[in-house]
Amino acid sequence: MAVFEYILMGFLVICAISVSFSRNLLNSILIFMSYSLVMSIIWILLESPDLAITEAAVGAGVTSVLFFVTLKKIHALGEEDEETDE
Repeated sequence: MAVFEYILMGFLVICAISVSFSRNLLNSILIFMSYSLVMSIIWILLESPDLAITEAAVGAGVTSVLFFVTLKKIHALGEEDEETDE
């Protein structure tokens, strides 16, 4: 079980570093979502289900939806698609 926890911790570090270096906003949001989901799994392993549910709902759910809506409102999603086509 300890190996699984170390793998999850390593994945958290990789996600944190890759979010800061990602140039694509959509990819950054998806990496942030995966970070929150892995963090909720770690909270379950630490026997704290209330924090796990909160992390999954707020971190991966509500915050990500707000990020997607913000990108859509500022028209950042369409512009990134046009830049990658060139």
